Amino acid sequence: MSELHDYQTIGDAWNDAVRRFGERPFLIIPTGAGRSYCRDGLEISYAEANGEVERLMAAYALAGYGLGHRVALLLENRPEHLLHRLALNGLGVSCVPINPDYRPAEIAYLVDHAEPELILTLRSRSAQIKDALALCQLKPHVQILEEALAPPEPRRRANEGSPDPQTEAEILYTSGTTGRPKGCVLSHGYEIASGAWYASRPGLAAFKPEGERIYNPLPLYHCNAGVVSFYGAIVSGSCQIQSERFHPERWWREIRETRASIAHYLGVIVPMLLAQPASAADKTHGVRFALGAGCEPQLHALFEARFGMPLLEVWGMTEMVRLLIDGVAPRQVGTRAFGRAVPGVDVRVVDDADNEVGAGAPGEMVLRHSAATPRRGAFSGYLKNVEETEKAWRGGWFHTGDTVMRSADAMLHFVDRKKNIIRRSGENIAAAEIEALLLTHPDVLQVAVLAVKDEVREEEVLACVVLKAGEQAKLGGQREAEALFRYCFERLAYYKAPGWIWFAAELPTTGTQKLQKHMIFPGIADPRTVAGMLDFRGQKKRA
Repeated sequence: MSELHDYQTIGDAWNDAVRRFGERPFLIIPTGAGRSYCRDGLEISYAEANGEVERLMAAYALAGYGLGHRVALLLENRPEHLLHRLALNGLGVSCVPINPDYRPAEIAYLVDHAEPELILTLRSRSAQIKDALALCQLKPHVQILEEALAPPEPRRRANEGSPDPQTEAEILYTSGTTGRPKGCVLSHGYEIASGAWYASRPGLAAFKPEGERIYNPLPLYHCNAGVVSFYGAIVSGSCQIQSERFHPERWWREIRETRASIAHYLGVIVPMLLAQPASAADKTHGVRFALGAGCEPQLHALFEARFGMPLLEVWGMTEMVRLLIDGVAPRQVGTRAFGRAVPGVDVRVVDDADNEVGAGAPGEMVLRHSAATPRRGAFSGYLKNVEETEKAWRGGWFHTGDTVMRSADAMLHFVDRKKNIIRRSGENIAAAEIEALLLTHPDVLQVAVLAVKDEVREEEVLACVVLKAGEQAKLGGQREAEALFRYCFERLAYYKAPGWIWFAAELPTTGTQKLQKHMIFPGIADPRTVAGMLDFRGQKKRA
């Protein structure tokens, strides 16, 4: 299935799914009394969804939207996000999802960088968009979802022709190691191939011919829910169950209510579910397997025994979502194993000079489709950044930035992230972005941002700060740390703000004044235990 669909357009794949699976359920929203939408839940078939997709396509086409245009979407996890995407992609329009947790300056950067013709958002988000546009050079029109769809003509005419497999379908922004998020350009061929790859995996992850019911509480502005499971559902005639977001007290209710057969998780979800009171109903569900990454090894077998379903650990990233899955017996539970190289994903483990390392030695994982077509099935590149794209593909292999180890039996095991990225509750946070912001504070002379372990969220942000002369007398002060935390919290998505702040008289550097982060806490296994460490985790709350 994966190769069969590699070069279809999204419109072709959707039309084929409607023809083949018309009466099957396509999208389910669990009930939610506290929500502002679909409080009683929602279930629509492929045929019913297609009626809405065709209506939306007609409205966008009438306004002049088509090939070469972009539309930004700030729609949270609502079903309209998926329906509008299908309609826009069917016309050749690319979608640019916006993280709802972004602050106005972060949205402004995305808008000026991606240059959408239109922003589609919720009435409840209109003030957020207004504040962002006040900071933008570009001033696209704003369409409110709850109002009749009647956007003005785009600034420029659509390109001639129809979408093809290489046509841009979406731009997903992912944290870059140099600061600002990078826009990953995903083509029609890429998105369909990603879903088809997922839906055709062997072993425990194999999809049933009659279709699956895929429960995914993860955000639609990420690749997991927005691409992998969504297009995996479409090409296989399965149903996506889209929760508003994960909550441990809703997880099992929503799974049972919607009769889910597959569930998606992040590492942070596992301990939260295990922390819930044990119940005789723990195994009363229909989930055949859960798919995710980041489960702590010591919790893996414990979770499977208590809840009666395998947690299939995977590797994937926005730039290369041909999932590697530890789903074929014998599995290696509790070892951070995530699968082996397979046809369509060549893997090498290399040192800093790109020389392959032996079994048992850690190194960076680099990937390609094959020697003949290395970039097949991968993203199209970073928007407006050819240099970074080619750097990532140096030597004909995509450099993932992940440190892994390959055992003698060819199984790949995750070790750490090589690049300067902090992984918190499924969000990738660039240390450089936080450092750049803190250096604009008038009291800060020097800063280094690190990842530290977090028992609940996998990793947390630690900012090590040197204050300017005149401020040194305040070294280690709670008030100064509070001011720095608020400075970040008001300008960045809440999860990026430092969870820990530590003041230093100086930070270690090389002779060329390059920071040596590994020397800040030499010999200290857990920097959180260092004297003067200030904890702001309790203030990191979504607005």
